[in-house]
Amino acid sequence: MTVPPRLVATVGAVALLRRLAQRTGPLMMHQSGGCCDGSAPMCYPEGDFVVGDRDVLLGVLDLRLGAGETRPDPPEGADAVPVWISGSQFDAWKHTCLVLDVVPGRGSGFSLESPEGVRFLSRGRAFTADELAALATVEPLTGRAWESGARPAAATEPAVVTEAADACPVPPRGTVGG
Repeated sequence: MTVPPRLVATVGAVALLRRLAQRTGPLMMHQSGGCCDGSAPMCYPEGDFVVGDRDVLLGVLDLRLGAGETRPDPPEGADAVPVWISGSQFDAWKHTCLVLDVVPGRGSGFSLESPEGVRFLSRGRAFTADELAALATVEPLTGRAWESGARPAAATEPAVVTEAADACPVPPRGTVGG
């Protein structure tokens, strides 16, 4: 089995990131762990948020892609949006694929999308046992390794989906718990 992505984004989230990148240049994101902004994914101009040595890279979104696409070459510059999570929060989420979506509503005052009338939203899907076994073969990339020049390989699995339910299925109403 190939190693599944730890991060998937909807086409809506990618389209919003493209618009924000056109306005501000290269971007980065950090999955907030709480406090004043809850646990929202936060979008910043590249370098405006200091990534810690123990923060973990969930993935680098490739803004060149559409739903179901892959490319053999990794994205660069404004086409590459690294998405980070704190090391302690990664330990709690490591069994989960983070699905980055965008929904109507006002986001955080700190995140770039807040004046857009939409906000980024994290959804999650638990990895299967086979996916977890494949992920165990790859050491997560930390902020320390990134600062030393390490970069992930180009994704081999599609990391952009049409809508969140494509990566994070929602059971029909009334089927959960009996």
